Amino acid sequence: MTKSLPLQNSLMLAPLIGATTSWSAALGLWLMFIVVISAYGVGMCALRSRLVPPACLLASILLAATLTSCVQMAAQAWSLQWHQPVALYAGLIALQCVVLEYNGFFQSPRLDRVRLCAAFGALMLGLGLLRELLGNGGLHLATLVPGGFILLGLLIAAHQAWARSTPSH
Repeated sequence: MTKSLPLQNSLMLAPLIGATTSWSAALGLWLMFIVVISAYGVGMCALRSRLVPPACLLASILLAATLTSCVQMAAQAWSLQWHQPVALYAGLIALQCVVLEYNGFFQSPRLDRVRLCAAFGALMLGLGLLRELLGNGGLHLATLVPGGFILLGLLIAAHQAWARSTPSH
């Protein structure tokens, strides 16, 4: 993938901030993301060559919405208590599937796809764990949405400072 990933994947910001109030919510949404993205990739691979371009968009939307709905219902049946905090953000997975489809994500090398999903998962789990630890430690702001933005901003600033301090050859 030669395109810039941050702008293409900016839809991931809403679930990243909203669904990471706890480690378990972050893990749950990431697992839902992995299941839907994987099933969507397999489904669209089978459909893409059989569809004309105008029908591909409709098929993409229908497949993404169907898979996301099925995963949401399975999560709700499996554990309603776990599903409630992430239900609002799970619907964005379908939209992200369509965006990734039209940015060429599913035609890119498998290693690039695994890296993006792993990076998203690591960021979700790390942010969820950090917010939960800070929230249980008495800093209630960390569990609220503004606290998520602040922590994400601090993590990005720390990453940039660390990247600048290491010499590149």
